[in-house]
This record gives sequence, C-alpha cells and structure tokens, in this order.
Amino acid sequence: MVLLPQRLLQFTDWFSPKQNVILFDTPTAANEIAFMLGGEWDGCNGIVMNKCDEVAVNTAASLIQAQWCYSGAEVTYLTRLTANELLRRYQAGEKNFTNANLRGVTITSNTLVAINLSWAKLSGSNLWQTNLSYADLTAADFTNADLGLTNLSKTTLSMCNLTRVNLSQANLKESNLYRACLKDADLTQADLTGANLTLADLTGANLSQAKLTLANLEGAKVVETELAKAELL
Repeated sequence: MVLLPQRLLQFTDWFSPKQNVILFDTPTAANEIAFMLGGEWDGCNGIVMNKCDEVAVNTAASLIQAQWCYSGAEVTYLTRLTANELLRRYQAGEKNFTNANLRGVTITSNTLVAINLSWAKLSGSNLWQTNLSYADLTAADFTNADLGLTNLSKTTLSMCNLTRVNLSQANLKESNLYRACLKDADLTQADLTGANLTLADLTGANLSQAKLTLANLEGAKVVETELAKAELL
C-alpha cells in the first residue's frame, strides 16, 4: 500500500452539517459503493452521504476490497495498478483512472487515447511511443518518466509535474501545459506547435530544435533553457 496526498474534491451545493464526503481508492469503488449504500457519486473517487454508517461502509468496502477515508483526512490509500490491469480495463471501455498509482509502470507503443489519468502517480514510468492524445493528465506526476516519441497532441497537462522527463520528439501539438513544471525536461525536437505554456516552468529544459510555432509562452519561466535552433515563430 502507498500513502498518497488526498486530492481536493469540489462540490457545488452538497456541503451541509449532516452530509459526509467519503473518499475511496478508485473511482470504480466509489461508484459501486454509492450504488450499494444510496450515496451520491461525484464522478471521481468520492461519494456524498447524508449519514455515514461506518459498519455499512466497511462491509461494502471489504466486499470489493476497497480502501476508504473521510474527506479531510491527511492521506488515502491507493493500491498500485499494474500495466496489464490498466490495459485490460482500458480495452474493456474504462477510461477514468483518476489518482491511479502507476509508479514505475512500463507501457510502451500502446494506445491510451482520451484516458483520464488526472492526479495519477507516474514517476519513473516508461510510456515511450504511446498514444495519449486527448488524454486528461491534469496534475499527474511524471517525474523522471520516459515520454519519448509519445503522442500528446491536444492533451491536458496543466499543473503536471514533468521534472526531468524525457519528451524528446514527442508530439505536443495544441496541448495544454498551463502551470506545468518542466524543469530540466528533455524536449529536444518536440513539436509544441500551438501549445499553451502559460506560466509553465521551463527552467533548465532542453528545447533544442523544438517547434514552438504559435505556442503561448506568456509568463513562462525560461531561465537557463536551451533554445538552440528552436522554431519560435
């Protein structure tokens, strides 16, 4: 089991003194337990209940081997997801893997179009030449990952941690990298045409021969950034 920071959930008008927000280790578990206990699933890994019967929640969670905690707890538990399990579930039609623990996973030359890996933990992973176009990777942690030759076109990478990531020759056309951290990342020959790099941190990044035509670099940090032969117009 790995301890992960809790993802902040937002609800419109659900908060009241009599309601409880409960978090589970996967969106699938939250959906199933919301159905079993008559709660309201938030579409992610949380449910809202007017009254929380901990015995009932523990019983339901044990039936599907899920972990849970109250919203506001410092940590929640998340079991590591294997590459084979992710691919099996994706090929069966599941695309929501919010908060997934995929540290060190190897998934190369595969197709994961439009997958939701927001807030996922992918540090040290190898996703070389994988098609992640149209994916939601908001706030995912890719520290030290290999994303060389990946297709990340029109992908949401806002607030992602891409520190020391290999993105050489990656297709990042029209991707959203708002507030992404790209410190010391290798973007050699990457295609960032039309990408949104507003407020991104490119400190120490290598953008040699990268294409930045029509890219939005407003407020981006480019300290000690290598831009040799990069296309900026």
